[in-house]
Amino acid sequence: MAHRPIGTGSSIATSGTATSTSAFVIQSDTVRIIATGANAFVKIHGDDDATNADFVVTTGQPEELAVTKASQRVIGITTGTSTVLTCPEGTQMPFVVGDRVTLSAANLADYTTAISHSKVTAVNTTSGRDGNFQTSVTVDANTSGILTAFSHTDSTLRKSVKVSALTEGTAGVLYVQQVQRR
Repeated sequence: MAHRPIGTGSSIATSGTATSTSAFVIQSDTVRIIATGANAFVKIHGDDDATNADFVVTTGQPEELAVTKASQRVIGITTGTSTVLTCPEGTQMPFVVGDRVTLSAANLADYTTAISHSKVTAVNTTSGRDGNFQTSVTVDANTSGILTAFSHTDSTLRKSVKVSALTEGTAGVLYVQQVQRR
């Protein structure tokens, strides 16, 4: 079976203490992982560390783990010490409290820097009495200092994760790559 690499791969040194990759946006439904030097316990997560109760990746044996992609257009942002992102009317909210999300927005670096692997703290899918049927999500990003007006052109919120791993005793390396099966 052939694989198409998606995004940039990464690697982390593994040991008896859990370490994690940098956060990355989920762009595929599969993450390919291979451990070298030692078997690794692996967890794909928002911020939790791997434990010896998690999935085992055997040295030299590549594994493919499923992940769930989620994305939503953003049409408005209410800045503050926590940030509310408003989504289009009539769309379903794919995020739940506890998910981690990253904003991609053309030419809005201050927003994308602030809303990077931010934790979802609330989801609002109720309609207001004023006829407003837009859903929104609140994240723990502090955007109170951003003065740039938000433009929703090509603005998308996507689920992001990290891969955490640890070994028992022996050090090793864990390689991680999102792939698409062909």
